[in-house]
Parts: sequence; C-alpha cells; structure tokens
Amino acid sequence: MGEENRQSFKMRSRARQRERRKKQIILAACIAIACIVLVTLIFCLPGKPGKKQVAKQQPAVTQSAKTTDTPEPTEEPWSFVAKRTASTEKYGKDVVSKRGIVIDVDEGTILAEKGGKKQIYPASMTKILTVLVAAEHVTDAQLEEKVTITTEVTDYCYKNDCSAVGFAKNEKVPVKDLFYGTILPSGADAAVSLANYVAGSHEEFVKMMNDKVKELGLSETTHFTNCVGLYDDNHYSTPYDMAVILKAASENELCQKVLNARTYTTTKNKKHKKGILISNWFLRRIEDKDTHGEVLYAKTGFVNQSGNCAASMTQGKNGHQYICVTAGSTSSWRCIYDHVALYQDYIPKTEK
Repeated sequence: MGEENRQSFKMRSRARQRERRKKQIILAACIAIACIVLVTLIFCLPGKPGKKQVAKQQPAVTQSAKTTDTPEPTEEPWSFVAKRTASTEKYGKDVVSKRGIVIDVDEGTILAEKGGKKQIYPASMTKILTVLVAAEHVTDAQLEEKVTITTEVTDYCYKNDCSAVGFAKNEKVPVKDLFYGTILPSGADAAVSLANYVAGSHEEFVKMMNDKVKELGLSETTHFTNCVGLYDDNHYSTPYDMAVILKAASENELCQKVLNARTYTTTKNKKHKKGILISNWFLRRIEDKDTHGEVLYAKTGFVNQSGNCAASMTQGKNGHQYICVTAGSTSSWRCIYDHVALYQDYIPKTEK
C-alpha cells in the first residue's frame, strides 16, 4: 500500500471513530434526558405518592376541600307549629267537650280552642303514637310475620279492663293485623303485642314513644307510661300536642292506611276461621255528617279522668287540611257531634 493510501485510510478511520464517539455521546444524552423525564412524570402526575409526599401535600388538599367543596346538606328535624292569631276564638257552649282545639294545618294557625294547651289524659288517643312509632320500625316484609298472642298480653287486658280485638291466647297473628287491631277497635291485645314485637317489651317500647315525643318537640307537656292509654298521673298530654302527633302520623304511609280504615277483617286461622271483623266507629258514624269536607283519620279514647275524647283530621272542601282534638265529652256520640260542630263552624263551607 502506498504512502498516500495509508494516509487516506488513517483519516477515514479517525473520522469513523469521531462519528462513533459522537453517536455514543448523543445516546448517553438521550438516556439521561429520558431518565429525567421519567422521574418528573413519576413525581408530578396524579398517582399514589410516597409517604413523604403525602405528608407534604395533605394540608393543601384539606384546605382546598374546606374552601371549594360544598358541604352535604343535613336532614332537617321534623316540625309542625300552629300559632294563635288575632282571629283565634274560644269555641262556643254548643260544644260539650271541656278541652279542645281546631287547627288549619296548611296555614299553621289555631282557629279555635278551649284549654287547647292545658293538660289532659289522652286515653286511647295514645294509640296514634303507638302505631306511628311501630310503623317507623317495621318493614313491609315484617308486616306478614306472625306474632303469638301471649298469656302475659291477655292477662294485661283482663287485669286492666281494656278494650280488645278478641285475639285468643297463643293465636298467631300477622303484624299487619296488630296495626289495624290497635286503632279500629282500640285493641290493647294488639297494641301490647305490637309493642313487644317492635321493642322486645312493653317497657322498652314506651321509652321509644317518649323518645319520639322528644323528637316532635313535645316532651315538656306530653309523657307516656304505656302504649294503650291507661290512666296514670304521669301519662298526660294536651289537645295541641295530640294534634301534632296526629299530623306526624298522617305523613306516614302505613299510618294513613290504618287510621283511614273504616272496617278490616283479620287473617283467617284455626282460632278464627272467618277472621274478626273490626270497625273504626268514629269514622263510620261521622262519614254521613256534614263536616264541610271528608274526615280522613280518627282515633277515639275514654278514661274516667278525661271523659270521651277524639282526634281527627279532615280534608276541607277548600283544599286545606284541618285537625280537631277534643276531650271531656259526655259520650262517644256527643264527642262525634262536637267534632261535626267544630268543623262546621271553622271550615269554609264552599270549595276553593
């Protein structure tokens, strides 16, 4: 090989070496850049950061949540208030009941009263709260479950001379029948059995009733010692408070059905092969009277200390709902006529 050729070969060899070094440098630089980008992505993109990063970022996230997030709304406690107005009257002497109140539910106003916030013994009007508390603690499926009428229950009714549906000892009765039995014939056998089913005992159920009274904002003027309405010095309420309790019950779907039923036949079984036909006599007797509307719900009561009493709700022809509660009447019929008179006096006669 000539000298000229050797020089040319060396020059080409050096050029190739320089080209290789240049490519190696470029490759190393690319790798370095790629590593930097990868590390940046790991620490900057959303993902699961390391413990140190959590500790540093957490306060910022919390502060952001406090300043930008809308707080979830909390459920408002149930309430109903009716107030006296300049038009509130003391109802007349044509109404025999010694205590009573008439409320326009839609307006939240007391239309008429006589001792409307004075203490009364509510007798079996108590059972409005009994079915309300029970209804809030049973499911639709549980309404078909069977409850055994115990000796304890039948003895309680006999000992206290209570009104009863007429269930037999050891009879197995659907929970649904206990609801209707508590209201329509005012059956203590149904009421106490329902209390035992819901709470495990009558005593525990009464605690639940008084908890509900507190929830309704009535605990200063209403207190119950039993689920039936038996007289007790510590078992008391007011016409106004019983109106509030009826208003609360009227918003419960199961209570609506039970308090609105005129008649009901209990489930057939070996003890009662045709069932037991029971009635809400207040509703049946008042339905053909002119109340300037339709009476939707009602529950009566009687103990010697309160006389005949009743709570009812009417849908007026004007579209408003009205509640009437009375106590201290002289008979079950006179109690009905008192409600008729009060509705006629204070509900507009014509449609809206």
